[in-house]
Amino acid sequence: MPLKVRKNQSNNPPENCPLAECLPLIEGAWTPGVIWYLSGGPRRFNELKVDLPGVSAKVLSTRLRDLEAKGVVVRKVMPTSPPSVEYSLSDLGRELIPILEAIISVSKRLKKRKAAEQNQQQLACEVMEAT
Repeated sequence: MPLKVRKNQSNNPPENCPLAECLPLIEGAWTPGVIWYLSGGPRRFNELKVDLPGVSAKVLSTRLRDLEAKGVVVRKVMPTSPPSVEYSLSDLGRELIPILEAIISVSKRLKKRKAAEQNQQQLACEVMEAT
């Protein structure tokens, strides 16, 4: 006998769902890290490359271009010789910091939960070995 399908109790999302507008701003490998490190102030390309060990120059360049196109990052050419470029967060980019902080907070709780589960499993294995 098939299970009865229950009625959804949550409200319908707005027609133009706000999540569909916001999530693309932080999608993509390395994007949250770029935003996070720029939250501390303007950074040059090579400084960000050091901040994000493992990111390739190509990927970092792509992320910065994407974030600039989305209005999250501001690119400023400095009048130096040779010319240098600084990246900083726009007002929109700064609005994303609390979102990243919330994700970090949840992630920390998930890590603690996982560590506690692993400890319980380890203790259970030790008890079984001792008997």
